[in-house]
Amino acid sequence: MSEKKEVNLESLGEFGLIDRLTSQIKIKHNSTVKGIGDDAAVVDYCNKQMVVTTDLLLQGIHFDLVYTPLRHLGYKAVMVNLSDVYAMNAKPKQITVSLGLSSKFKLASIEELYEGIKIACELHDVDLIGGDTSTSLTGLTISITALGEIDKEDVVYRSGAKPNDLICVSGDLGGAYMGLQLLEREKRVHEGKSTQPDLAGYDYILERQLKPEARKDVIEFLADIGVKPTSMIDISDGLSSEVLHICKQSQTGCRIYENKIPIDHATSLMAEEVNMNPTVAALNGGEDYELLFTISMEDYEKFSKETDLKIYTIGHITEESKGKYLVTGGDQEVELQAQGWNALN
Repeated sequence: MSEKKEVNLESLGEFGLIDRLTSQIKIKHNSTVKGIGDDAAVVDYCNKQMVVTTDLLLQGIHFDLVYTPLRHLGYKAVMVNLSDVYAMNAKPKQITVSLGLSSKFKLASIEELYEGIKIACELHDVDLIGGDTSTSLTGLTISITALGEIDKEDVVYRSGAKPNDLICVSGDLGGAYMGLQLLEREKRVHEGKSTQPDLAGYDYILERQLKPEARKDVIEFLADIGVKPTSMIDISDGLSSEVLHICKQSQTGCRIYENKIPIDHATSLMAEEVNMNPTVAALNGGEDYELLFTISMEDYEKFSKETDLKIYTIGHITEESKGKYLVTGGDQEVELQAQGWNALN
């Protein structure tokens, strides 16, 4: 009898593992409109559809309490989930919060964490309706589930992009990753010392990392001008990974133009400090939680409505046979690679 070959999880990767585990799962109920494979599940009840999404944050993997204030962590944990709801073009309504806590945590610390959670809920008009708490032997674990609702005809999936659609992004990219590089650098420099790092002048990239914002305003603006994206996803794992997700689900190719990718000046300065190309940070960094979406050429004219929002057109969708490429500033085509965050590395 031949032995079953062991598969290394790191080599398989997060999405490879998901595909492996879910390939044989069959949907049994008509009320399940969309299961695994998008930013959130979609459940059909009565006149509305429900979207459901869950994110798990682990100490030492997704956050470091050496430089992450607990209030910011609570706020970010909610925003990560609400961003997935908005990526479906839906409105978040409720969340549940589950915590794994080690014995070192005091009541005041958990209250600080929940203060950030409550601020995020109030800002987005979301009810905190339940959850769970348990002892943890490995530090702090946060699991949040968000529920949202949407009319059936308004749901946006990753799978609707068509050739000639324009690829848009709701804000600048790479800032969160540069904020992380700064925090990690200062942690190493000041480890074991009584001195505190001087972070003056780095406010923007620090906020992008520690206090990201889910883009409720973009969803409201799109509804106001009467534009329904043909596909959408939030940028949690880096621009390249998210573009490739849309292309895979929509069975298309794409062209992204390097000189069109929005990068803030503060991001570029930090990239220069650490000897990194800021385009690499934008493509592979992740945690920006901007919305990446595609629109038809016909809808582009509607964006002329006056607004304070900055929405950038960074490329277009092509036929699948034409491949998925970044067009550099030197007009060279480089094949896009999914080099963003891998949860199993």
